[in-house]
Amino acid sequence: MNIKKLRTQLEIDEGVVNKIYLDHLGYPTFGIGHLIVEGDPEEQLLVGHPIDRDRVIEAFEKDVQTVMIDCLICFEGWEDYPEEAKQVFANMMFNMGRTRLSKFKNMIRAAEGGEWYQASVDGRDSRWYNQVTRRAERLMSRLQNI
Repeated sequence: MNIKKLRTQLEIDEGVVNKIYLDHLGYPTFGIGHLIVEGDPEEQLLVGHPIDRDRVIEAFEKDVQTVMIDCLICFEGWEDYPEEAKQVFANMMFNMGRTRLSKFKNMIRAAEGGEWYQASVDGRDSRWYNQVTRRAERLMSRLQNI
């Protein structure tokens, strides 16, 4: 999978913030949408604390490794998906995480059958779509055009 292409898209969708901020749900975050979790060196730092570029890249690379593993777990036949489908689903996984994305049962079933248009219909039929509509519509349009 083209990680550079994914990173470019995620930098647009998530932004790149070189300081700690609270995401839309109030969770401490930095970099390219990296949610600070227990064990992160930034765990005890306050909102506004600067984060250097190298750490932003390090956190992103670790997050992408997790996304790739989660996609393999969530989508049967992941290795054989078209690149564009991988880009869309990896973006969604990065945004939601495996716990939330795995609840998209109909979309996942359609994807596993190579039914990209139906997967896009099922992806649009979600609370996620209503929460991040512009991003979601762009991703679902890409999926339906495979």
